[in-house]
Amino acid sequence: MLKISIPLALIVAALTLPAHAESFAAFLRAFEPKAVAAGVSAAVYQEATAGLTPDPTIPKLVDTQPEVATPMWSYLDQRVTAGRIARGQEAMAANRTLFDAVGKAFGVDPAILGAIWGMETDYGAVLGNAKLIKPIIRSLATLVYEKRGRLAADEADFIAALKLVERGPLDAKHLVGSWAGAIGHLQVNPSNVLAHGTDGDGDGKIDLQDSLADALATSAKFLLDLGYRRGIDWGFEVSVPNGFDYLLADRETVHPIGFFADRGVRRVRGKPFADPSIPVFLYAPAGATGPNFLMTANYLVLKGYNFSDSYALSVAHMADRLKGGKDFAASWPRATKFPDLAQRKAIQAALIKLGLYQGVVDGRLGPVTQAAYAKFQASRGEVADGFITLDAYTELTAALR
Repeated sequence: MLKISIPLALIVAALTLPAHAESFAAFLRAFEPKAVAAGVSAAVYQEATAGLTPDPTIPKLVDTQPEVATPMWSYLDQRVTAGRIARGQEAMAANRTLFDAVGKAFGVDPAILGAIWGMETDYGAVLGNAKLIKPIIRSLATLVYEKRGRLAADEADFIAALKLVERGPLDAKHLVGSWAGAIGHLQVNPSNVLAHGTDGDGDGKIDLQDSLADALATSAKFLLDLGYRRGIDWGFEVSVPNGFDYLLADRETVHPIGFFADRGVRRVRGKPFADPSIPVFLYAPAGATGPNFLMTANYLVLKGYNFSDSYALSVAHMADRLKGGKDFAASWPRATKFPDLAQRKAIQAALIKLGLYQGVVDGRLGPVTQAAYAKFQASRGEVADGFITLDAYTELTAALR
C-alpha cells in the first residue's frame, strides 16, 4: 500500500480553516437576488462586489463567549480614563458651537454625544487607522459569509451598506468603518445610518466619516428615535440603607424617584433629587457591595445604542466626567471572584432545575439570570441583590445535592 506523508502543518491548517459549503465568489453570486429584492440595483451590487475577497482578519474578530467574564469596573477602568476625559474636554471645547447647536436641535445632552464619540473612536483619532477602519462592503460580506451568531442583522447591514453606496456620496471603496461595519466618528451601523442618518452640516450629503456634524446629528437623531427624553439625566448614583429589599431592583418595574426616597434611598454626596416624580429603576451592577444607581429611561436608550450595560454605564459616567463630575462615590468590590464559562452555564442550569429561570443556558449572565438568582437568594434569607459571583456557583451546586 502506498503511504502518503502529509506535513503536520497542513493538517492543522485544514482543521482550523472555516468550513464553507461554497466559495466566497459563489456566495456573492447567490446573495445578489436577496440584495436586489431588498432594493439594491443589480448594477450597484455587481460593481461593489466585483473582485471582492473575504477579509482574512474577520474570523478571528467574530464575537465569541469569553471564558472569563470582564467585571464592569475593569471595563470602566479601561475606557473612562483621565487621558480620555482630558482629550474629550479639549475636543468638545474645540467644537463647542457644533455641540451646542446639535444639543439645541435634538435635545440630547451634548456630553452624552461627546462620551459616545470618545468611547467609539477616541474623538476621531482612530478614523485614519487603516488597520481598524476599512471598506465595510468587504467586512460585512465576510461576516455574512462566516455566518456568525447574528446572521440576520449582518445581512441587513450588508444590504444597507450597499444602499448607502447607491445613494452616495461614498462609493464601495470609500464607505469605510469598523470590522463589524460601524461607520464614522460615533460608529453607527449601516441599517441605522439609513434609518436615522442626518445631514448635520447642510451640504446635502450624509458622511459620518468625514463630517463630525453629520455624525453628531445622526447619533442625536438615533438616540431621539430610541426614546431619549430632553432634560432628563441618565440616572443618579445613590446610597441604599441597610436592610433594603433588593428585589425592588427590577428594571422591568419602574417607580417614581419618590418611591425609593421614601425607602431611604438617597443621592450620594448629599445632592437632592430635582424631581421626585421621574420614573426610575434601581440598578445594582455589583450588588449591595458596589455603586448603586437609580436609572431613568434615558439609560435604557443608551442600551439601545449598544446593548451592553458596561458600555451604557461607561458612556453615562464619561458624560458626567466630561462635565467636570467626580468618580463614583462607592467603591467596586474588586476582590470578587467570578465563575468561568462552564460554571456560568451550570448556574443557569441549576436555576432552571429550581424553577427560577426559563431562559437559555448560554453562560451570559444578564438581567434575566440575575433576577432569577435574586429569587434564590431571597429564598435563603440572603440579600437578594442578584450579584452572581463564584460563591453563587458553590451555593447553587450545593442546593441541587
